[in-house]
Amino acid sequence: MARPLSEEKRQAILAAATDAIATVGVAASTAKIATAAEVSEGTIFTYFATKDELLNQLYLELKDDLGRAMLATYPAKAGLRERAHHVWDRLIEWGHTNPAKNRAMKQLSVSDKITPASRNAGNAVFEEVNNLLSEARSGTSPAFCGAILEALSEKTVDFMRREPDRADAHKAAGFAFFWKGLTG
Repeated sequence: MARPLSEEKRQAILAAATDAIATVGVAASTAKIATAAEVSEGTIFTYFATKDELLNQLYLELKDDLGRAMLATYPAKAGLRERAHHVWDRLIEWGHTNPAKNRAMKQLSVSDKITPASRNAGNAVFEEVNNLLSEARSGTSPAFCGAILEALSEKTVDFMRREPDRADAHKAAGFAFFWKGLTG
């Protein structure tokens, strides 16, 4: 009888994959990931049938983590600006406090290794955000608005890291640009 899989080992593999992908991209070798996770390379394939499956599972884990962070204490009954500000603040906070996850998410988001099914499942977490974007920018694709939000947040986080003494000013200016673009 096969031993049950360890969630601790699975999480160690995903954490090692996050760091490796953040550093070298999706071309990171499974050998490098295994070494960082302190498991054998074969163990990776006990948990994930292929490297592509590992990448897709990591993508879903990161999307879920980001979605939970963005929507924690989401003020669903608040006004549009307050909800948008909440989403912005949580998105920036997640990107700023999780640099490896943020960089890995960027890499995975543009990878052709991520399947359409994984992309759909990953985006489903953001239904509330998409509703917000649709409400604010009626007639404009929520996917397009979300892509603008993502690009603006990435640059804001980059500048917060580059100029930590101006981090709060960059965060506020980024939201001002987002809000102006969202509401026209």
